Amino acid sequence: MAGHSKWANIKHRKGKQDAKKGKMFTKVIKEITVAVKEGGPDMDSNSRLRLAVQNGRSVNMPKDTIDRAIKKASGADAEDYQETTYEGYGPNGIPVIVECTTDNLNRTVQNVRAIFSKHGGNLGTNGSVDYMFERKGVFAIKNDGNLDEDDFTLEVIDGGAEDVEFSPELIVVTSAMSDFGNLQSKLDEMGVELESGELQRIPTTLQTLDNDQFKQVMRFLDVMEDDDDVQKVYHNMDITEEQGALLE
Repeated sequence: MAGHSKWANIKHRKGKQDAKKGKMFTKVIKEITVAVKEGGPDMDSNSRLRLAVQNGRSVNMPKDTIDRAIKKASGADAEDYQETTYEGYGPNGIPVIVECTTDNLNRTVQNVRAIFSKHGGNLGTNGSVDYMFERKGVFAIKNDGNLDEDDFTLEVIDGGAEDVEFSPELIVVTSAMSDFGNLQSKLDEMGVELESGELQRIPTTLQTLDNDQFKQVMRFLDVMEDDDDVQKVYHNMDITEEQGALLE
């Protein structure tokens, strides 16, 4: 994925987090709940929970809210969430993968299908667009100017990184899915504070749209991301510098 496009997509996602913290808190709480059920409430031994908590901190979720979410997820009355993925084509033929966490699969698929249809897209079958994406570990680190680019790059490559991109605001480190845990441990060992860390679906090819088509797709993505059951949305749109500026 082109460096600017990856940066623009991450920046867009971060901007939405800042603008809709309530929604983001709900998504993080769901991630914490699933992580605790999967690996227990101890962050030292549960790497998924550790990342979920870090992602909560990156959107300024209060510590007591995080602690309550972990405690509730550990109890017998915790929500029973399921993780599910949908694939399809959005406006202008853009391939889209939607990751959801839900307590009602029927509601979720109906809502996702309706959003696709309303915006001129269509929900596809499993595997219809998945082959166009690769699962990668993606870690975003605030660039405060204190990390030497060469030294940092050598260290994280030793920890399993495939690619390191420095921008004025963020350092984005990418790994193969199989090296995600190793790289997370390496960054922990280095004492690096993450803005976010997650497995993402990175497109193998990109599509460029004109500005009107871009705006149409962004309206669709905004509505999809705003659904309570949707955790993450991936696409292969190549965001130009001019279009990236429209996300500000």
